[in-house]
Amino acid sequence: MRSTSLFSRSVIWLIAIMTILPFLLALMTSFKTQAELFQGAFTLPGSLQLGNYLSAWREGHFNVYFLNSVIVVIPVIVISILAGILSGFGFAFLRLPGKKFLAFLLGLGMVLPSEAFIIPLYHELHWMGMTNTYLALIIPQVALSIPFSTLMVATAFQQVPKELVEAAVMDGSSRSKILWGILVPAIWPTLSTLSLLLFIWTWNEFLIPLILVNKDELRTLPIGMMFFQNKNTLNIPELMAGAMIAILPIVAVFLAFQRKFISGVTEGAVK
Repeated sequence: MRSTSLFSRSVIWLIAIMTILPFLLALMTSFKTQAELFQGAFTLPGSLQLGNYLSAWREGHFNVYFLNSVIVVIPVIVISILAGILSGFGFAFLRLPGKKFLAFLLGLGMVLPSEAFIIPLYHELHWMGMTNTYLALIIPQVALSIPFSTLMVATAFQQVPKELVEAAVMDGSSRSKILWGILVPAIWPTLSTLSLLLFIWTWNEFLIPLILVNKDELRTLPIGMMFFQNKNTLNIPELMAGAMIAILPIVAVFLAFQRKFISGVTEGAVK
């Protein structure tokens, strides 16, 4: 037993190091000069070269791309969660005609890759005059997020003790009061986890902004990072600084909500 535990911990530590090491190398490189870069990948920088970040922020237009990502992410998260709560309540508690077929469509929407519908989506939004707008970035990602949000929220609702709902019904509470006063607070860890997942997926979305937007002032961070990389193939430290600008918000949000994320993931197993 002791040797098995030691082996398991060793494997976990090995996987953790292999996962974190590329990020740490990129972070160290972002603070180096070009001369320090050629001294070796594992060489520590002599000083923190914040100029790489300032140069990337200024020359790469990351201030514009960062703001665009925030403008897209917030509505996607809010709308997707609100829609997921309402539709999840219907799937969990209401008698809907064709519920199994609707659940099948939602499951299909979760596994259908963006490459399968990006061309008709572009032509439809172009016909509606919505390409090169924020709505072209927000609406498709909301549509992609609702199936997962609905099924995740519906599953969480079904794990809430039925006694709470039955007691509220006997007291004469309306459906809206049961939903927003009892069910939503009861699944708050799940909603926090869902918010974090939607943030990561929307922040990292690449194909939709690439196809539906071609104006530089509307590009999000992943697309801006691609164009910045094409311009800075020789200045590796500055390139790594740009990559850190795109990655660090995700790391910061995950660390801030780490406990709630773990609580939301394990909530179903505990119940």
